Amino acid sequence: MLKRIERIFVDVAALATILLGLLIFADVVALNVFAAPLPDTIILVRELMVIAIVMPLAAATTARAHIAVEFVTNFLPARVVNWFVVFGSAFALLALSPLIWAGGKELLHQWSNASVFYGDLNLPQWPGRLAFVIGMSLAWLRLLVMVVGDAAMALRGQEIDVLGH
Repeated sequence: MLKRIERIFVDVAALATILLGLLIFADVVALNVFAAPLPDTIILVRELMVIAIVMPLAAATTARAHIAVEFVTNFLPARVVNWFVVFGSAFALLALSPLIWAGGKELLHQWSNASVFYGDLNLPQWPGRLAFVIGMSLAWLRLLVMVVGDAAMALRGQEIDVLGH
């Protein structure tokens, strides 16, 4: 189930990236041909970038595709590395928690106040906040599943596949 949701989120992020490119292209053409930019392009680009970056976080976490520094752990036994992996994921869980809480708080604030961006279109502010909270929450859930699975493997003495094969 998580993999299917992650796949959908990656597809949404890819669509957001395509829309980003099209929007920027259309804005440049409108500016150079008609001497007038498209309305609220900067706001739309900023909000689409949130979707493009945050939505695929859970899939990147599943693939263990985050940046890792391994020059020290490469010299350690697999048992020790396993516990470093568990520690790193648990630490990430703790680090994401206040971000999700603050994002949720901001989402509720924007929703309850019906806040809009200042611009020609008066776009609401809550959709980008919602995308942030959903994307980060799915990444947090994936990390939780990984911490439990990795800790179980470490306790059994099995080597954790840190390359995501």
